Parts: sequence; C-alpha cells; structure tokens
Amino acid sequence: MGIQLTFLGTSCSTPTKERNLSSVALGFRGEWFLFDTPEGIQQQLMRTRLSHFTLEHIFLSHYHADHTLGLPGIIATMTIHERKQPLYVWGPKGIETKLKQGIGYADFFPGFEVIPKEIREGVLIDTETYTISAVKLNHSCLCYGFIFETKGKKGTFMREKALKLKIPEGPLWGKLQKGETITHAGKKFTPEMVMDYGAGKRGTKIGFVMDTFPHAHYVDAMRGSDVLIHEASFLESEKERAWDVKHSTAKMAAEVARKLGVKQLFITHFSPRYPDGKDMLAEAKPIFKNTIAAHDLMKVELEESHPNEKKKPKAKKK
Repeated sequence: MGIQLTFLGTSCSTPTKERNLSSVALGFRGEWFLFDTPEGIQQQLMRTRLSHFTLEHIFLSHYHADHTLGLPGIIATMTIHERKQPLYVWGPKGIETKLKQGIGYADFFPGFEVIPKEIREGVLIDTETYTISAVKLNHSCLCYGFIFETKGKKGTFMREKALKLKIPEGPLWGKLQKGETITHAGKKFTPEMVMDYGAGKRGTKIGFVMDTFPHAHYVDAMRGSDVLIHEASFLESEKERAWDVKHSTAKMAAEVARKLGVKQLFITHFSPRYPDGKDMLAEAKPIFKNTIAAHDLMKVELEESHPNEKKKPKAKKK
C-alpha cells in the first residue's frame, strides 16, 4: 500500500505566485497527517484528494506565522462542514494557549473537540504499525523536526520450532513474536529460539526538518532515513544571512543528507527571491546526488523498505 507524501507548499516567509508557504502531508494505510498549516493551506488541500474529515493529527513545528496562520481557518471549515470526530493539534510549549488565541481571534466555536498536545522530544505517537517522534532543531525560536517510521517486520515466527519445544499456540506465541521472554512448564523460552530474525524487514523512515540551521542535535534522530525533507531557504552565497535567521542553505541541506546516509533528499522552503528552486538544486546535487527540489503539489510514493532494497521514491509531477 505504501506511503504518500504531498508537498502542499514550498515557499518560506511569504507566498509567491508559483508557491504557497511550506507544508507537507503524509498518508499511510488510510490515515494522513499534516505538518504545518500556513495560510492558503485549505485551497492547496482542495487540489488534492486529502479530506479534512479524515485528518486526525496536525503537527506544528513552531509558531512563526508562515507555518501556523492557516490553522484557525481549517478548524473553522471543519466546523462548518459538521465534523464530529476529535482533532489533535501538536505544538511546542504553549500550544493550548496558542490554540485558544487563534480560535478566539477568528471568533468562532469549534463544533468538535480540538485537543492540544504539547510536543516534547521523543516518541509522540506509537501504534502497532508506525511511530511519530520529535527532535529539537536549531531555529530562532523553539522548533521541532519530526520522524515518521513504520515498524516493519522483526522476523519470521517458526511455528514448527515452537511446537517442537511444546509451547502452546496462543498468547505465549504472541509474546515471543513481540520480543518477550516467556516461562512455560517451568522453562524459560527466548524469542531467538523461535524467531528467524534474518528474515526481518525494517520499516520506512522519513525525516521532516522544517526550519533550522544545521546542528548535530538532530543528526542521530534522522540518521538512516529513507527520505529526508530538509529546508533550503538560501544559497551558500547567503550563508551569513542563513546563520543570522537560523535557516539552511541548499549546500548545507545536502551535506546533512550525505552525513546521515539517507536514500533521498527533498529540499523545500525556498526564499521567494528564488522563483523555481533550480539554483538550490544546482548547488545541492553535486554534494548529494539523490536530491530533488520539491514543488507545490508534488506527490511522492514510497514502498515500505527492506535493508537490502535500493529502490528510490517515485515523484509524480503535477
């Protein structure tokens, strides 16, 4: 079934005629998640097949206007369309106050439960099939990057061995498959006795780095990503400006991707002074060959990974 990425916007600071402000949607097995909600986000969503009725989680990397101003509007539209299910809005410290202020300023009352969730480093959501985690970035305010990772397959359960060891079929088999050691009939059994871990498959890992100046802090969390989405606001000729406002150049993003050993880099969040991202791509590609400059409404389909697979993500043109 795979994973779908949709770049809903690729500009930073202000929108342009060609680009909306930066935001990314991720779809997985019937669910989808929205990372940042700039102004204009609703119209971008209307140009996709993504429905706000099935959106359960919104993640705000930080509170700068170009990443948040669309939030009250999308909640208002959900109310007008009589949404009933809860919506979880994740944000840095102060999210409950910020959410109340945004809704209050827009002067409406949501017709469903809007639940603020404060982001802290580490795992935010943990399900049977995926996790979503957060790590601090290096921006001019408190800002987080995100890691989406499917859980993959730990290994193959060897039924014949379990039966030979006289472990009864049922909950004990389930515990062994989860990696737990069990006791039965006075004997201990470890997962290694009945699991073939050589047949395991790791999950797919996707890193989201929205606004940051490169910093060692987020490197380990993002290492080995199948896809890294990294901001590239400037060219290297403006690296002093990038340092001042805590943003990345295209060269810096490529260096990060190379250091992390990722399979594919998508650069985004381009300054309006660069109309099409070609300059950014020309700067990044010699450093990290598998670089793509994202554009608005670009769709990317990913297959769930295996350690030995070399397949690249497929980007669909609008």
